[in-house]
Amino acid sequence: MPLVESAGRWARCTSMEPLATPSVACIILNWNGWRDTLECLASLARIDYPNLFVIVVDNGSTDGSVEKIRRSYPGTALIETGRNLGFGAGNNIGMRVALERNADYIWLMNNDAQPQAEALRALVRRAEEGTGLGAVGSVMFYADDPTRVQAWGGGKVNIWTGTVLHAKSPVADSWFDYLTAASILLRRSALQEVGLFDEGFFLYWEDTDLGFRLRKAGWTLATAADSIVLHKEHGSTGRNFRLLQRYAVASSIRFMSKHSPLPWLSVLVSLSLKAGKKIATGRLNQLGDIAGGIRDYFERRRQLAAH
Repeated sequence: MPLVESAGRWARCTSMEPLATPSVACIILNWNGWRDTLECLASLARIDYPNLFVIVVDNGSTDGSVEKIRRSYPGTALIETGRNLGFGAGNNIGMRVALERNADYIWLMNNDAQPQAEALRALVRRAEEGTGLGAVGSVMFYADDPTRVQAWGGGKVNIWTGTVLHAKSPVADSWFDYLTAASILLRRSALQEVGLFDEGFFLYWEDTDLGFRLRKAGWTLATAADSIVLHKEHGSTGRNFRLLQRYAVASSIRFMSKHSPLPWLSVLVSLSLKAGKKIATGRLNQLGDIAGGIRDYFERRRQLAAH
C-alpha cells in the first residue's frame, strides 16, 4: 500500500534565535495511541526551540488515530504507512523524509513521552559541543512518578547474556552502549554513515543495535543532563506482556546474532537464563512465549531473505 501524507507540512516554532540554529525534525510514531500522541504533540508545541519540524508517522492504526490527529493538528505533517511496519521500519519512513528535507538533526520521540520545554534545546546544545557526537539522549523520568529516573539516556548490554542495564545517574559518555529511542537526537551525518534502524527488528533492541553500529563507526553517545522527558511505561506498545515478550526474545536473538563474537553461544546462554528464571518463579506457562519468540525470529529472517 502506498504511503499517504496529509496536506499539512512542517510544524514550525518561531523565535528570535539566529538563522544558523540547526534544524531538527521530530519523528513521532503512532499506532493506535492517539490520546498519548495528542499529549505528546501538546508538549512539543511548548518546546522552546525555534527550528523544529514535526512529523507524525501513523503505523496502520485502526482506532481513528489519523482523523483525530489531523483534526487536532492540521498543520503537522502526517504520514500513513497503511499497516503496522514495526517500530524501526515505521520510524525509518519519517527519518527518510526528514533527511530528504535536509534536517540537521532527527529527534525520535515516543508518542507516550512528554518532553519539558527545554528538552530539545539541551539536546542540541550538547550535540553541538563536538562533531564526534553521533547521538544524544534525554534523562527519562517515569510519567506516573516524576521523581524516579527511568533511564539516564541509555545503558549497557552484556553481550554474552543479553542482559541490559539502564543508567540511573550520570555516567561517562564512553560507558554507553546505546541510547533509548524514547527520546534521542541523531546527527544527520552519523545516520548517513551507519544507516537507519535495522528493519529486521520489529520491536525492541533496534535502538541498541543502532548504538552499537554508531560506536563501531567511531561515533560517541552522550546524554544531555538537562533534557528532561516524562515517559509512560509501555504506553506506546500496549500491555499485552506475553506478546511483547515474544517480540523481545526474537529481537534479542537478532541482536546477539549480529554483535556477539560467538552468536549462538550468546543466544543459548540468554535463552537458558530466561527459561530458568521462569521455571524458578513458577511461570511455566510463559515458556511458550520464549519458544514463540524463537519461531518469530526465524520467520522474520525468512521474510527478509525473500525480499
